[in-house]
Amino acid sequence: MMRALLLRKGISRALSLPSSTNFSSFSSSSSLSDLLSSAQARSTVAAAVDGHRRLLGSLWSVIQHRGFKVHGSDVRVGNIIERKERIFQVTKVEHSHEGRGKATIKVELRDIESGNKLTQRLATDESVDRVFVQEKAYVFMCRDRDAKVLLMDPDTYEQLEVPEELFGKAAMYLQDDMKVMVQLFNDTPLSASVPKRVTCVVKEAQPPMKGIAATPKEKKAVLDNGMTVKVPPHVVVGDVVVINTEDDSYIERAKG
Repeated sequence: MMRALLLRKGISRALSLPSSTNFSSFSSSSSLSDLLSSAQARSTVAAAVDGHRRLLGSLWSVIQHRGFKVHGSDVRVGNIIERKERIFQVTKVEHSHEGRGKATIKVELRDIESGNKLTQRLATDESVDRVFVQEKAYVFMCRDRDAKVLLMDPDTYEQLEVPEELFGKAAMYLQDDMKVMVQLFNDTPLSASVPKRVTCVVKEAQPPMKGIAATPKEKKAVLDNGMTVKVPPHVVVGDVVVINTEDDSYIERAKG
């Protein structure tokens, strides 16, 4: 509510005419159309509109940069954080506890602007500035030979090309017309993710064993995307199974 109020006040200021505008130069008999058609009025309106656009742009920039404090122990892969007035993406997190010292978090960071990577240690109770990012839905279209993924905005039909590495290992699960989420900062794609549950077809699997007293609880199966996962012994070639893309684990056989 407070942000909306500030926005309305800011827009009102941006759209208001400057105090220097001299309306006395127009005769009392001048019509409104004459006033608006004058060069001075056109210039004033254009300046007001331009100020309005700059205001909205600056507000969005503030919203993106304004984050919140978290502890080092709460930092996760994919988070965007600010340190020493630089914006970084967390690409790796390792927890460690050496001797009697405080537990620390070893993080690998990628500088958003330069792309350079660096490694730092954070205390688990250290205060860290997290930054908000924009998350937008896209539809997967295809891959190309240069390890690029082509996506489409379902609302505007505009296309977006991103590096396959933004999906990490989850790129194996990309399927035609799949809805994916892309995280952006200042219109720059930072990371991308696939749905948590994805259906795949079993291409290779050992047949169920009969006459064996101790039946194994799991067996390996190769999916149509080339990934090998562990499945229950009753799963056979041709079955459609639901896989958890976060840990590559079997959930269930697809219904229907």
